[in-house]
Amino acid sequence: MPRRPIVLHKKISYDPRFHDVVVGRFLNILMNDGKKSTAERVCYGAFDLIQSKTGNEPLKVFQAALGNVKPVVEVKSRRVGGASYQVPVEIRPVRQIALALRWIKQSAQARAGKSMQEKLAAELIDAANNAGSAVRKRDETHRMAEANRAFAHYRW
Repeated sequence: MPRRPIVLHKKISYDPRFHDVVVGRFLNILMNDGKKSTAERVCYGAFDLIQSKTGNEPLKVFQAALGNVKPVVEVKSRRVGGASYQVPVEIRPVRQIALALRWIKQSAQARAGKSMQEKLAAELIDAANNAGSAVRKRDETHRMAEANRAFAHYRW
């Protein structure tokens, strides 16, 4: 019998402008201290900047950026016989999206820029073009998993 309880995932609401679940999740990740209207202003302002800079549909740029940032494998620590090994494991699709959204937010915040809207727009455009620090983070995660491929037999 498993020791962990079954986790029921809460239903994420759609975002008001695009009616997309992933953008709704991104709004929740962007939100600080329960200020959802501020998160919406930042996100939609960034989408408007993307529209004006690239001329492309901002939702398509967002989805392309998300697809480029999503990791496929990661390493988890596994303790075997007194030694800890970094074991590469495949990532579930829900966690892939969660990691990608978190990395995009962190990369945008770390950028040097004027406003969060401009930083987020620049990071999303870079990620859609397979550049930027969020894509670099994904590559670093994949490199780590590739380097520890010898320990894959410790996977559950």
